[in-house]
Amino acid sequence: MPPQGARGLFRRITAIYARILEILLVLTVVAIILPVTMQIFARFVEWIPRYIWTEELSRFLLVWMIMIGGMIGVREGTHFNVDLFHNLRGRAKAAMDILASLFVLGLAYVFIVYGWEFTDTAWFRISELAELPLWTIHMAWPIAGVTWVIFAGERVWDDLQILLHGEKAES
Repeated sequence: MPPQGARGLFRRITAIYARILEILLVLTVVAIILPVTMQIFARFVEWIPRYIWTEELSRFLLVWMIMIGGMIGVREGTHFNVDLFHNLRGRAKAAMDILASLFVLGLAYVFIVYGWEFTDTAWFRISELAELPLWTIHMAWPIAGVTWVIFAGERVWDDLQILLHGEKAES
């Protein structure tokens, strides 16, 4: 059992990381508004040019928005989690949450391994329209996988404490 100080430090670091992700999520939502709005209005008015890069930039932002939202959802226990047994409490709920977290960890493994291979193909390539480096979008997959491992691991730790020590376990 790690000392309380190390566990507390880990909790503070993950809380800060989650807060940074929440800020990035807000920024991606705000940032996607401009290119999408330009695309919409350019279809209906002649005085706004029809920029092609807006479609590509909005797609990049959409991917990151989804991935960051998924990362936050795993931390909150709301992503990849279907509450089929909503009446469960205590140790039974902790056991089911651990089982769900194992599936999240399996998917995280896929995102890390194959996401890295996906990113590896994009180091020296750029997008055709906006000329953005493609690795900046491809990195979303392995980063999401690593983040899911961190946040799911944190949840598994809490559930293990409940499973081993009962409902009044200290997290």
